[in-house]
Amino acid sequence: MPVPLAERLRPQSLDELVGQEHLTGEGSVLRQAIHQGKLPSMILWGPPGVGKTTIANIIAHTLHVPFHTLSAISAGVKDVREVLEKAKTEKSSILFIDEIHRFNKGQQDALLGAVEKGIVTLIGATTENPSFEVNAALLSRCLVYVLKTLGEEDLKKLLSLAVKNDPILSQRDIQLQETAAMINISGGDARKLLNLLEIVIDAIVGKEVVITDQLVMDIAQKRIALYDKQGEQHYDIISAFIKSIRGSDPNAAVYWLARMIEGGEDVKFIARRLLILASEDIGNANPNALLLANATFEAVNKIGYPESRIILSQCAVYLAASPKSNASYMAIEKAAAVVAQQGDLPVPLHLRNAPTRLMKHLDYGKGYRYAHDFEKNFSVQEYLPDAIKGSVFYQPGKNAREEELRKWLKGLWKDKYGY
Repeated sequence: MPVPLAERLRPQSLDELVGQEHLTGEGSVLRQAIHQGKLPSMILWGPPGVGKTTIANIIAHTLHVPFHTLSAISAGVKDVREVLEKAKTEKSSILFIDEIHRFNKGQQDALLGAVEKGIVTLIGATTENPSFEVNAALLSRCLVYVLKTLGEEDLKKLLSLAVKNDPILSQRDIQLQETAAMINISGGDARKLLNLLEIVIDAIVGKEVVITDQLVMDIAQKRIALYDKQGEQHYDIISAFIKSIRGSDPNAAVYWLARMIEGGEDVKFIARRLLILASEDIGNANPNALLLANATFEAVNKIGYPESRIILSQCAVYLAASPKSNASYMAIEKAAAVVAQQGDLPVPLHLRNAPTRLMKHLDYGKGYRYAHDFEKNFSVQEYLPDAIKGSVFYQPGKNAREEELRKWLKGLWKDKYGY
């Protein structure tokens, strides 16, 4: 069986890598660490097919050191300990663990001593937020590098390199007349893109291949798997699930949920997305949504499959049927944009803490009006820096609960914020 195209084209050096210039480009921290041979233990965090495994292989190839690979899907504590015992007899060993977020606490704890003593340099790859999935003790001993989804230009470059440089594809006359369909289907995943390109080319008889968007769509609909929890349709299905809930369609929500459950998706992955959605898309339109989503996250961790599907379904249906508001999400987005634009604006003097005599002498805290000393526990005063005073970040959504908030805030602030 021939080696897949994505594997044939796997880069052997940082110069061959497409994308992730913020980590591996000239002058970047990671490139310098590799060239100096002073590599820290690290977690590579990013979506599927953006170069996590490739970077680990490049590091091993560049440094010429013993390189051990474990998959958290199949490896147990015994496998980890066997590798660590072998590493004790080697020098500067690297241990690469793919999908490290799937290691349980016991498996992660087995790594701690070896990483701390420098027996191995750990490189973990994960598609999940390591703050949630890697225990604090191990995480504190690693640097976290965030990899980005590949952009359109990166993906086009990969396609061109494939048809020109691959020893098999270069023997055929392949014309990339249109690439939008392949790029859209890939979702920024290089492996998925190259697999799709190979599927399309293999489906065409003859030496000449003219790739168009229509050709790609016709072949893709017949050949691409419906769900692959390792990454092929992972993000497409979760996207459909979230958008169905956001769109208040409980029927579609449970359909996509069933697709993930039947595909063996990690229950924590699903529950975490529900937890985020409860705040981002429902928020104060129904504050109970966040409480239920959090309870769901805790419950499915205790229950597991198959019963957890019932809990997930209850939560998904409730969130889909809830009134929607992204007002809190938009508020923090607007505020973050102002922070990025304005920088660190000084805190108004009357809001500053004044624990020392000198600070009081400098008028820290002077003029502050303690809200609880006034009627309705409220006193009109400015809480924003002078440069942005009067700015409006939060606008209550048009739903029953937030209309109550709007009415209450308007009663306090009158016309200041336009409530």
